[in-house]
Amino acid sequence: MFVLLTANRHYGVMAGQPQDTRAVGRKIRRVQILEVCIVSGHLAKEFIKRHPALIRTIQICEDQTLADLHQAIFKAFGRWENHFYEFQFGKGPYDPKSVRYVLPSVFEVEDSGESKPAGSVTATTIGALGLRFGQSFGYWFDFGDNWYHQINVRSTGLARKGVRYPRVSSRIGPNPPQYPDEDDS
Repeated sequence: MFVLLTANRHYGVMAGQPQDTRAVGRKIRRVQILEVCIVSGHLAKEFIKRHPALIRTIQICEDQTLADLHQAIFKAFGRWENHFYEFQFGKGPYDPKSVRYVLPSVFEVEDSGESKPAGSVTATTIGALGLRFGQSFGYWFDFGDNWYHQINVRSTGLARKGVRYPRVSSRIGPNPPQYPDEDDS
């Protein structure tokens, strides 16, 4: 081991902190641990009564994009048909003044009365968002059935060698049916 004498603000290495010499020359990947909770959607009352919490914890590297996060959420909740979606950074999941990240096709033609999107989900990395512990933001999937999710930033860590990210590290509740006429057992 040796002591690294310069701070690396991109990967959180502090000046004077002992570093393993094997890491020299390798990119250190940071991981955000995010708790994704369904807060509303097209769910039968009986399903909600039996399963009041639908939560997935997702680990994603800061060099991955919001589109990667969408795919992880999509798979984590067992969805099978893709729809439009966006990520929202505001006072809550329904905040019309929120900063929005949208699909590239929406970003290029956006001409609604809403705020102009801040960026494209395919071009915005998780690290570029400046996420902080305790922060929450929204994910809106399927603008017709209005699946709203709250995403809570739980912690940050270092990526483990040989692990594929993004990945689901925990699940609470079953996968809800994507459409209300599906079996809701």
